[in-house]
Amino acid sequence: MGEDLAIAVRGLRKSYGSLNAIDGVDLDVRRGEVFALLGPNGAGKTTTVEILEGYRDRTAGDVAVLGEDPAHPSDRWRTRIGIVLQSTSDNADLTVGEVVRHFHTFYPAPRDAAAVISAVGLSEKTDARVRTLSGGQRRRLDVALGILGDPELLFLDEPTTGFDPEARRQFWELIERLKAEGVTILLTTHYLEEAEHLADRVAVILDGRILEVSPPASLGGRAGAATTVRWLEDGRTRTVQTDEPTRTVLELASRLDGEEIPELSVLRPSLEEIYLQMIGTAERSPL
Repeated sequence: MGEDLAIAVRGLRKSYGSLNAIDGVDLDVRRGEVFALLGPNGAGKTTTVEILEGYRDRTAGDVAVLGEDPAHPSDRWRTRIGIVLQSTSDNADLTVGEVVRHFHTFYPAPRDAAAVISAVGLSEKTDARVRTLSGGQRRRLDVALGILGDPELLFLDEPTTGFDPEARRQFWELIERLKAEGVTILLTTHYLEEAEHLADRVAVILDGRILEVSPPASLGGRAGAATTVRWLEDGRTRTVQTDEPTRTVLELASRLDGEEIPELSVLRPSLEEIYLQMIGTAERSPL
């Protein structure tokens, strides 16, 4: 495992009888990057992440996380990672402050408890019991516990489920701050906008296999995909697919005598469009 890698996976497999939930995954996550794992429900995202976290045994393959095998972790290794699971339901009768201060004692060099509560936007709920929190607020508490130990590597499994748009944006700012501090982050999410905003690279997994690993801007040939230019002319909406959008717009401006081009839009395929095309094509292809 190279010193620049936080996670190195080769030939990872997880089988349940004849079912291969993970079928030969190779994966590298570099130190300091935000890496998003994308895929539909049942694709193998959570199984892969739980193996990396040490929560689930693997059938075969080599796995190194921060230089150790998560199947046989040291106590020191456990303090170097942070985990936000898909859902938790404990500590309902404790207050937010009590939960955070309790978990604070588990780590050798934790972040300040009050600062963590503030970072996830729960300062006003410090004295509120967990059972009274909304779903989004409970998710923020999960995130607080995940970052409390000041981890080198943070696993986030669907972290913004239940967040309203404002809360999601605040969470993104928190992730950006953690990245600036050098924290490596492995994120699973169904929000493609979230992956595009946060991730340095994304991997698409389907049926336990990795389809591609790329920066969001180039996934599935996105960077070279045709651009849609749309405008209004003579009372009709016109649309052109082109590999030279700048040239197309300049020709339009010239034809319209340099006037503003009505209702002009220049759009490359979104990450969501590319992702849906990738998994749809893969599902239709024979093995």
